[in-house]
Amino acid sequence: MKTYEISKQKPTWVKSNIPKGDGYREVKENLRAKGLYTVCEEAKCPNLSECWKDKTATIMILGDTCTRACKFCHVKTGNPKGFINPMEVENSSLMVGIMNLNYVVITSVDRDDISDYGANHFANVVKKIKIEHPNTKVEVLVPDFNAEESPMHTLARSEPFVIAQNMETVKRLTHVVRDPRAGYEKTLRCLQFYKDNYPTITTKTSLMVGLGETFEEIYETLIDLRNVGVDIVTFGQYLQPSQKHLSVEKFYTPIEFDELKRLAYRLRFKFVASGPMVRSSYKAADYLKYLEQNERPQISNEL
Repeated sequence: MKTYEISKQKPTWVKSNIPKGDGYREVKENLRAKGLYTVCEEAKCPNLSECWKDKTATIMILGDTCTRACKFCHVKTGNPKGFINPMEVENSSLMVGIMNLNYVVITSVDRDDISDYGANHFANVVKKIKIEHPNTKVEVLVPDFNAEESPMHTLARSEPFVIAQNMETVKRLTHVVRDPRAGYEKTLRCLQFYKDNYPTITTKTSLMVGLGETFEEIYETLIDLRNVGVDIVTFGQYLQPSQKHLSVEKFYTPIEFDELKRLAYRLRFKFVASGPMVRSSYKAADYLKYLEQNERPQISNEL
């Protein structure tokens, strides 16, 4: 594997695109009229316009307060004290209709304050969308549900198209980057559970780079992920959301992201997205396009 000098100065290829276009404005106005918001907007995702144009969006459920405090994440933390807004089920389906989505990603904060960690609510949202919008593919980006089998079964039985749970970083950095209640092995157990018990459902995970990991550690992580049957992996550049969060140790170059993509395809992942501004749900529907075309991207084996 090639090695590169570490760069901590924000490079020109790391930039956000300002959402624009008549389609974007029309959708935003329709959502605001119903009091609805997407994660794409709330997180100021740099890929918003591109995804919305492709009729893809991400919706966050289970409120806006996370019970965990990962050191890379800007979502507020606290104790929601068991509150769940029952209208999220209806509103999520409503949003799919307003945006005329072909592909929707449902995600959430962690809810350790609820006995099932929010799994039933997640499943109800998935089932509602599938009933009212049968042509829309539903991907879920879920918490680990504390690796308990009952809530994981509940989620999987709603039959989403893809189940994603993010590894976030390599094993050595897990306890530096993630909340102590999360874990490298715990995430692997969850991903394996879904593949072992629901083999027809695609599994997916994401890695942030630039936190001090090495290429060798990334390789070891990818081996672990393939050993539990993960189908899709994405790589994106970590960006520090505030001075209170972990600092960026390195900005990867586009060439390095291409190398990560080649490495993942060599390890037989079915689909890979890799780039400075790639996020876990970035162009999620591209996997669907890949299946429809029934062809594997041609990736050089040279590293």
